[in-house]
Amino acid sequence: MKVLVVGGGGREHALVWKIAQSKGVSKIYCAPGNAGISRQASIVPIQANDLNGLLEFALKEKMDLTVVGPEDPLTKGIVDLFESNGLSIFGPSGKAAQIEGSKAFAKEMMRRCGIPTSSYETFKDRRKAVAYLKGQKLPIVVKADGLAAGKGVMVCKTLEEGIQAVDQMMVDKAFGEAGSQVVIEECLVGEEASCLAFTDGKTILSMASCQDHKAIFDGDEGPNTGGMGAYSPAPVVTGVLHEKVMQEVLKP
Repeated sequence: MKVLVVGGGGREHALVWKIAQSKGVSKIYCAPGNAGISRQASIVPIQANDLNGLLEFALKEKMDLTVVGPEDPLTKGIVDLFESNGLSIFGPSGKAAQIEGSKAFAKEMMRRCGIPTSSYETFKDRRKAVAYLKGQKLPIVVKADGLAAGKGVMVCKTLEEGIQAVDQMMVDKAFGEAGSQVVIEECLVGEEASCLAFTDGKTILSMASCQDHKAIFDGDEGPNTGGMGAYSPAPVVTGVLHEKVMQEVLKP
């Protein structure tokens, strides 16, 4: 089996490392890959958001399976594109990927499905966002709606920080079009963990919990990053809590 892994970060390195352990895999390609990945996969100089370039390569090389790591090509519909051309690919459809690609979409879906989430409002107008901030308890969280490489979330301890966050996203365009709309939500204090799962729309197969560390400095200080490291399983996710997540978050 010939496999193409799309992406070039630590996530894709882990995917390549694991896929290489399969006896059913004869060749692995990675686009665009990185120096570390090149030890186990052939590097393809095609960027992850070049959907047509990736499609052309996959068709030419007759890929048996494509595995997509980054969110950006998923939200742009790479799965739909590949499947419409008869190629097997692992990942959510473009519509399903909006859960990750738009925080406003995800929050509205949670509200509609009765999934527990912090209170929030979304804004496309800077003045309305600032007016809303002035009436909220602090600290408060300001998020760029779109993809921002894990950096589009700001926990604001003062009103001034909140207004500055809104201006960075909506006026200064620090995250490009991802900040054209912002989500302002209640700040929940506690230990964070991730509970991920595979699904085909009917069946849910949960993975081990994990906990990543996003703040750039020790002691959870400084701005958020795409991730400063992670470990799994997360001790905070007990068997009871995992079942609660399954029943109240994943199954609805």
